[in-house]
Amino acid sequence: MTTPQPANPFFPPGVPAPPNTGNEQLGPGAPSPFIHEEKPLYPLRAQESHASSFFAFAEPILGPFGRVLDKIAEKRRALDLPFPGTAEHLQKETKQTLLSNFFYDGARADMVKTLSVNPIFQVTHAFSMGATSAQGPVPPSYNFGAVYGSDKVFMQAGLDDSMSVTMRANGRLARGHISKVQAQLAAQEGASFVQLEHDYQGLDHAANIKALNPSPTDGAGIYVANYIQSLTRNFALGVETIYQRQSADAQESMMGYLAKWTSNSRDAIATAQWQAQGMLGCTYWQRLSDRVEAAADLQVITAAGKREAQATVGAKYDFRMSTFRAQIDSSGKIASQLETRLAQAFAFTVGGEIDHLRSQAKFGLGISLESSPSEMMMDPNSPPPPPPSVPM
Repeated sequence: MTTPQPANPFFPPGVPAPPNTGNEQLGPGAPSPFIHEEKPLYPLRAQESHASSFFAFAEPILGPFGRVLDKIAEKRRALDLPFPGTAEHLQKETKQTLLSNFFYDGARADMVKTLSVNPIFQVTHAFSMGATSAQGPVPPSYNFGAVYGSDKVFMQAGLDDSMSVTMRANGRLARGHISKVQAQLAAQEGASFVQLEHDYQGLDHAANIKALNPSPTDGAGIYVANYIQSLTRNFALGVETIYQRQSADAQESMMGYLAKWTSNSRDAIATAQWQAQGMLGCTYWQRLSDRVEAAADLQVITAAGKREAQATVGAKYDFRMSTFRAQIDSSGKIASQLETRLAQAFAFTVGGEIDHLRSQAKFGLGISLESSPSEMMMDPNSPPPPPPSVPM
């Protein structure tokens, strides 16, 4: 059994996928200029922002048609179907538990200055050195970033030492509707990109459309649309279609299918993704106790004559001031990482990975220094202001 190369399951080899967080455009070990949604640098406040229908924001001006939409929405609410989540975050719980999205090698240092909590306003300095990749050592890097977030708008930008500029902006247009744009300008050929995206979240369904490097002249680019719907209180199905156009003579489309099962107590989730070109991804997540979670992931690739698969199991332990993650996969890799907060403004991370089959090892070390707004430091006993619910 061989290890499949990490790739977006919806795209054939060599085709860049629309980035979810911007991390796909960076080399291993480099600090991400985009927010890590599974591990944000600032507190997020959950808020119900699901629309009763796609045109709910326009119902007051739709007249009789708006009343029809109201009755359809009432019928849907009577079914009492839960929100299934988005297709992009189908495996969110598994990704938050496994170490794959959190582990790094080399040394990192982050300095975060919080200028305001509501609205969120932060500046960050991120340093990285000693990291390695499949191509060899990664040179040291520095990234300066800024974040602004309110209930309606989220903006983030970064500038690294190679003069690569990245940006991300989200806007909540109406209840259940969020538009997004991501972009990067870099000197390296093929590294620059722009992505336009719109999210819609209903009471029991979600839809998303996105375009990567769209060209208004010849229609070139990659276009993605997906939809997921709860069928019962425990089961949801979805579909995703991708259209890629490089020129008038080079275009391709493909379909993908999604399935999600959730237990009655919401402490266990199983997902499956199947792509017509021969890629299957399955995950299972379970909360064992208030502080312990376990997850398993299986990736199978049978495309282009390949027969590859990889299985990963891991667990996460949450303590009062720290989090410990450990995992093992079918390729013989064992990894673990400890994140601990030694003081209110100081966090320390240490992790390691051993590849028994290749007799290789990696080690990562990181520190994070944070500072609070001056008004909070003047009165440390006062409760912090509630953070906004940024449109993510």
